[in-house]
Amino acid sequence: MERIERFIDNLPPMDLMRSEKMTLVQLIIPVESAHRAVSYLGELGLLQFRDLNAEKSPFQRTFVNQVKRCGEMSRKLRFFKDQISKAGLLSSVHPVVEPDVELEELEIQLAEHEHELVEMNSNSEKLRQTYNELLEFKIVLQKAGGFLVSSNNHVVAEERELSETVYSNDDYVETSSLLEQEMRPSDQSGLRFISGIICKSKALRFERMLFRATRGNMLFNQAPAGEGIMDPVSAEMVEKTVFVVFFSGEQARTKILKICEAFGANCYPVPEDISKQRQITREVLSRLSELETTLDAGIRHRNKALTSIGYHLTQWMNMVRREKAVYDTLNMLNFDVTKKCLVGEGWCPIFAKAQIQEALQRATFDSNSQVGVIFHVMDAVESPPTYFRTNHFTNAYQEIVDAYGVARYLEANPAVYTVITFPFLFAVMFGDWGHGICLLLGALVLIARESRLSTQKLGSFMEMLFGGRYVLLLMSLFSIYCGLIYNEFFSVPFHIFGGSAYKCRDATCSDAHTAGLIKFRDPYPFGVDPSWRGSRSELPFLNSLKMKMSILLGVAQMNLGIILSYFNARFFRNSLDVRYQFVPQMIFLNSLFGYLSLLIIIKWCTGSQADLYHVMIYMFLSPTDDLGDNELFWGQRPLQILLLLLALVAVPWMLFPKPLILKKLHTERFQGQTYGILGTSEFDLDVEPDSARQHHEEFNFSEVFVHQMIHSIEFVLGAVSNTASYLRLWALSLAHSELSTVFYEKVLLLAWGYDNIVIRLVGLAVFAFATAFILLMMETLSAFLHALRLHWVEFQNKFYHGDGYKFKPFSFALITEDDE
Repeated sequence: MERIERFIDNLPPMDLMRSEKMTLVQLIIPVESAHRAVSYLGELGLLQFRDLNAEKSPFQRTFVNQVKRCGEMSRKLRFFKDQISKAGLLSSVHPVVEPDVELEELEIQLAEHEHELVEMNSNSEKLRQTYNELLEFKIVLQKAGGFLVSSNNHVVAEERELSETVYSNDDYVETSSLLEQEMRPSDQSGLRFISGIICKSKALRFERMLFRATRGNMLFNQAPAGEGIMDPVSAEMVEKTVFVVFFSGEQARTKILKICEAFGANCYPVPEDISKQRQITREVLSRLSELETTLDAGIRHRNKALTSIGYHLTQWMNMVRREKAVYDTLNMLNFDVTKKCLVGEGWCPIFAKAQIQEALQRATFDSNSQVGVIFHVMDAVESPPTYFRTNHFTNAYQEIVDAYGVARYLEANPAVYTVITFPFLFAVMFGDWGHGICLLLGALVLIARESRLSTQKLGSFMEMLFGGRYVLLLMSLFSIYCGLIYNEFFSVPFHIFGGSAYKCRDATCSDAHTAGLIKFRDPYPFGVDPSWRGSRSELPFLNSLKMKMSILLGVAQMNLGIILSYFNARFFRNSLDVRYQFVPQMIFLNSLFGYLSLLIIIKWCTGSQADLYHVMIYMFLSPTDDLGDNELFWGQRPLQILLLLLALVAVPWMLFPKPLILKKLHTERFQGQTYGILGTSEFDLDVEPDSARQHHEEFNFSEVFVHQMIHSIEFVLGAVSNTASYLRLWALSLAHSELSTVFYEKVLLLAWGYDNIVIRLVGLAVFAFATAFILLMMETLSAFLHALRLHWVEFQNKFYHGDGYKFKPFSFALITEDDE
């Protein structure tokens, strides 16, 4: 035993097996080099600062003014970005790299640019408003002029008809020459008109309001403007309608003007004289031409200014983002009593200490500080953060584990095994090498475009798919492997590895699906024999195979979880967990389900007809009875009795000794009998590794006993339920296979049976749709979620606490646009 322990201790450490060893450090930084030191640490990205001013509000902190300034600059940069996108310009993908400017200089530049842009926008809006008014005036002159031409009898007739329809009052004096009267000089009480333009969407409500306000004493004419007019605020084209309202009296005029103002209608004076109309039209057209030229010149000048800003926008945004992050970090530091130094604390990996010290020395040298930064290691009370060094390949698997819970500091990391077991268990449920090839092509496309896609902003679904590209790669490879074992290619078997071991009883093969086939050569060399497909015993055979395989895989993975709990206990030098948790758990699980796995393997190897259900049930109900035909090997009955007794002994072994020993150790410690126990963690319920100080709360025996009882009951019941849970591997695999068969036989083959190209094409399209959306998308998601559950619940609950917290260093590389 000692040799085995010595061998385990001498094994080289694995990078992902345990998190990086961390240490709490203190920095004492002179004020003159503080900014540069924090900047260099941000570039390094290996130090997580602790907030020493947590009790202060953001407005009470030292560098609040600098943070406000950075926030204001961020606002200006977002304004520039918005203006560039509105103008339809693109900010430079490859920004101009220029020497770093000081924050004060950049602040002045941004203020100047903003003032210039705001002024240009204001002038442009005024010009656009003037242009719109002239354009509306031109349209009103053209459209309203047609209503006022007395020679146009058609118009007069239409208006007379309209007035007869609108005004049904017998006392109303119908004037056949309304327009002629208007064209003649009239006094205050004569017929007058107001012309203007209004949004098309408001025209109907506008007309109703005028009719009600004047009690019908008006004549309303309208005509579409014929061309869209740009709204200066929203920059969208708006359809408008020209109107002319004829009325009588000053009071009606006042009402109409107020209604026009309320509805946002613009009124324009149209002279009654046609020659004056033509003269004004010529003047308006001349001014419109001048304004168009001025507007175009203004837009070109504005676009030029925005383009020059666009060249530097990315660099400026990065600089402001970094500066804000630096000042936010400086706000987490404390001033010492002399107000000449800033004191900071933080976590860093032990391997990074030299790099951090080198960065701090550079900061001291570059800032010409007379005093260097003091860097020293501190003792910590709380547990350090968890930090795993991952790469593009392992990061996705680590994220799968972290979604359940971040590993406790230095405990065994399930991601090491998840890299292989997760895609493999997925493939057991998804086994089809045709579907596997489809997934492989998708994964290879994502990996081939990795460099391009990593710089783009993807949608939520695509981002998730791209992040898991290497998970998809291994899932597809294992699916091809399991598909070859199941011998399924879109549910069709192939003779890939040679001929079948079975043949028909006669040349006609008429009874192949009823009487069955006969074996005439050695078994099929790899995977399931293709002759099983379509035979009468296909489903019982495959069900038996996949169900037994699921139990074997489940017991193996649960054993791995318990073995990892042993390595955790050894690492933290917790011998109680080894003796009274690991050992009884291994005995209990393997006395029952390990024994079942052994029976499955023996039955496969010997070809026995023994009923394993009967064996396992009567192992509990009547262990001393004779097994009869269900005996698989000599000495099976006494072995079963022994295993049953061991399983029964394992339950109190798990439950009672550990709480009682903890109570005894705690009592001895406070009676001064065993001082040496202070340095160990056998009785420490919350093990604090490495630099964390051992601090103990008051020992509560009832709480410890209840906790141990819950843990023991959970394991005993979980051993049964978790083993049964692994049967989902069989169920999902069967469902996938049967769905594939249904789509192949009832859609594709059925359509192919018709001698009609249209039916065949429709059948092929339905088959392709069902394969892509049901088998490749929904079934993939289903198998993924079930594999996730098997890892989170059945595997990780044997050893994984998952109550740690992530190492989040101050790093410029981790700053995103959302952090502004």
